[in-house]
Amino acid sequence: MTVIPPFDVTEQFKTLQVDVNQAVAAVLASGQYINGPSVTAFAHAFGQYVGTDHCVVCNSGTDALYLALRALNIGPGDEVITPAFTFIATAEVISAVGATPVFVDISLDTFTLDCAKLGAAIGDRTRAIMPVHLFGQPADLDPLLALAHRYKLAVIEDCAQATGARWQGRQVGSIGQVGCFSFYPTKNLGGCGDGGAITTNDPDLAATMTMLREHGSRVKYHHEAIGINSRLDSVQAAILAIKLRYLEDWNQQRGQIAANYHHLLQSVEEIACPQGVTFGQSVWNQYTLRLTRATASGAERDRVQQLLRDMGVITAVYYPLPLHLQPVYQYLGYQPGALPASETAAHQVLSLPMFPELRLDQQEQVVDRLKQALVKTGLTAVRAGGAG
Repeated sequence: MTVIPPFDVTEQFKTLQVDVNQAVAAVLASGQYINGPSVTAFAHAFGQYVGTDHCVVCNSGTDALYLALRALNIGPGDEVITPAFTFIATAEVISAVGATPVFVDISLDTFTLDCAKLGAAIGDRTRAIMPVHLFGQPADLDPLLALAHRYKLAVIEDCAQATGARWQGRQVGSIGQVGCFSFYPTKNLGGCGDGGAITTNDPDLAATMTMLREHGSRVKYHHEAIGINSRLDSVQAAILAIKLRYLEDWNQQRGQIAANYHHLLQSVEEIACPQGVTFGQSVWNQYTLRLTRATASGAERDRVQQLLRDMGVITAVYYPLPLHLQPVYQYLGYQPGALPASETAAHQVLSLPMFPELRLDQQEQVVDRLKQALVKTGLTAVRAGGAG
């Protein structure tokens, strides 16, 4: 039985192997493994790609968010608004600087922050809004930016899953005060290990973040703040520089795969395909649908996932428990039902295989087996005469 994985980094490497091997060998031969010329070159190229004046690279997307909060002087007593349906890192860094995350619900159409609920979350201690461009889809930034301007709040874009996505023709990461990116291997621009970047047009913020990532030092052995050690190594920078040349093509391929899924799934009852954004804006880090008949336990969704696994299709669930209900945030006092869209998403979402090299015949197999699994679990029926 042929297994279709959720993501396959090996296919991508096959096309880049010669260039990557040469670039890595050159770095190793140079002996400049930290903050060398390959790091400087990649930081410049990535900043140009995003469209900002400054780019500070670091060792993870999590550190990118942390450094942004530190540079904005957000800390104890402050509140930062962010969605409840996202990876823990988004809220974790707010807690790490001593601030308090304030969770807001999402739109089930886009899985991003529901700006209609944003205003009610703003209080006297609110210092920033941290929207997440989840699954490659940009958040609805126009009303968010209007509120941020009205209340003088910073906007920190979590772009970890959305490198290359655009909102109103602008790259995400160039719209708020700061954009934070991850180069984890499964991201649209993924390295061969961890990595991150922060983009901004503010030279003072860039200088502060650079200082903080170097143990709080601008001059060697002179430390003006408690910083961290968060540097992107030269090998990763060299690999990412090569991959950056191909990113737009890979994102276009992801868009075509998403269009194929849309077409193949149109005959399926009670599946909500991702909506709310044009194909030119999202970069489809994930193709995440909802099984709308799944109950709050998530048991039916989990059964579908297991049936697919048995048939050789490996899917993923991002994220089975929203942040406001995580054990670590019980002290905030959120109760089940507080953020209903986030909780609904948590028990209904299923992410299908998605990577640029995914073939159409593989997609057809994914959808055919998904239909079989849905019928077996009683979650859906197939429309007569539908495509796919």
